[in-house]
Amino acid sequence: MKSLSKEFFNRNTVKVAKDLLGKIIEYDNVSGMIVETEAYRGYPDEASHAAKRTPRSAIMFDTHGFFYVYFVYGNYFCLNMTCEDGRPGAVLVRALEPLTGIGAMAKRRGIRAGNKKELTQKQLVSLANGPGKLCQALGITKALNNTAVGDKMKVYGGGMKQFRITCATRVGIKKAVQLKWRFYIKDNLFVSGN
Repeated sequence: MKSLSKEFFNRNTVKVAKDLLGKIIEYDNVSGMIVETEAYRGYPDEASHAAKRTPRSAIMFDTHGFFYVYFVYGNYFCLNMTCEDGRPGAVLVRALEPLTGIGAMAKRRGIRAGNKKELTQKQLVSLANGPGKLCQALGITKALNNTAVGDKMKVYGGGMKQFRITCATRVGIKKAVQLKWRFYIKDNLFVSGN
């Protein structure tokens, strides 16, 4: 599989969010296919960290093709990839379909299983079907913040060849709720339930 180039991310954030569906993330001996994303841009997208430039959101203004990892609600990390040169943007990866290292993912998530065959369907689906869950499953911490895509964590093209994309409103926000910038692979079991 071919790694995504930095230039892949130097495009409209909403377009990148759609195009990341079906791509493969590989990190720390595990991998999964991206099945759900959300786009966030600068002002007037008031739900975005980049609605206002702060030390935390500066990465969204200053880079494209970098990981933006932050801690939320005092509980878990969220994984984003920065987009667009000259305009702030980032794509939140909301859900993955686990592919390899499933035993390790389960262990990181506190599920006892040695391999995929020992997991129930419900346990397998819940390994990475939310932003916090996927960061736990992949072992993602803030140490990855501001690292280039392809450096420590790889993102490859080509998972599923053909699929339908559904667009919807983003999850867990109170501002800019009218924007349909959440994208997911239609009928994929691993999309988050929210």
